[in-house]
Amino acid sequence: MDSYRLGVAVSILGAPLRSHDSRRWQNHPHLSVSLAYLRDVFEYLHAQDIRFYRLSGQLAPYSSHPDMPQFHRQIDECALELAAIGDLARLYGIRLSLHPAHYVRLSSPDPARTARATQELDLSASLLDAMGAGEDAVIVVHVGGPYGDAAAGRERFVRAYNSLAPATRRRLALENDDRHYALADTLWIHRRTGIRLALDVLHHRCLDPASLPLADALALALATWPPGQQPKIHFSSPRTELRRLYRHGQWRVQMPLPNQHSDFINAFEFIDLLRLARDRGLRPFDIMLEAKAKDLAVLRLRQLVARYAPDLSPCLR
Repeated sequence: MDSYRLGVAVSILGAPLRSHDSRRWQNHPHLSVSLAYLRDVFEYLHAQDIRFYRLSGQLAPYSSHPDMPQFHRQIDECALELAAIGDLARLYGIRLSLHPAHYVRLSSPDPARTARATQELDLSASLLDAMGAGEDAVIVVHVGGPYGDAAAGRERFVRAYNSLAPATRRRLALENDDRHYALADTLWIHRRTGIRLALDVLHHRCLDPASLPLADALALALATWPPGQQPKIHFSSPRTELRRLYRHGQWRVQMPLPNQHSDFINAFEFIDLLRLARDRGLRPFDIMLEAKAKDLAVLRLRQLVARYAPDLSPCLR
């Protein structure tokens, strides 16, 4: 039977756990502290039978800051701890992924910004390598901004990607976004680079000028992953709740936006996705749930699938 791991991104809400050392630089934060926190996170995930986790992009704080060389050697300093935490992830069968900061934009026309993005991606790849993570432990990136010319931005991404070190390139996966670069754009980049594609379902619904049905979009994205690697996708439900905010001495109403993540996952939309994949005979994939309730959303979704689609429940890990 095909299996799908459900993932949680960074924060844990079901227990008082930290995802990384978030202290300011004056307090000397360090990767070693983040890894101690991460061990507790892995123990919690194992107890909850959650086998997919997105690491914080700030595990090694200030490690790429150009003016703070005292933080630059954290990965080397924690070689033993990184190997041990990687062993624990493999022991528990936890797939890892990573999503770097918003300023990592390989499409930028600014050489300095591209160089900074390259450095950040190199460090992230080195971190996963030091853990001994398999090739399915990917660093998911966006194309970046169009900077007034989306086609030129795609071309700059391709040039920057092809200039990366091979050890970094083999870690990357590319996600479609909700404003500038749709799945068709990421497919264009894939054909020129071979980069794997991580379909974001909500982003595809928000930005799809090619009018690709979800089943076709999913099949196209999954096909970019080599045999023997389990693809991953992102799934979230749009926020629909009204918010009341108190600003400047009065209450204001904030309408929901379709690209905002909800607290939990719409179970019926999720069930439809799995049935669609099964009916099309698509290869299995892992699903990073981007919900504000984090691990609580994973646990709740499992309960709802077991109730409303018991035939699918055994597929979820």
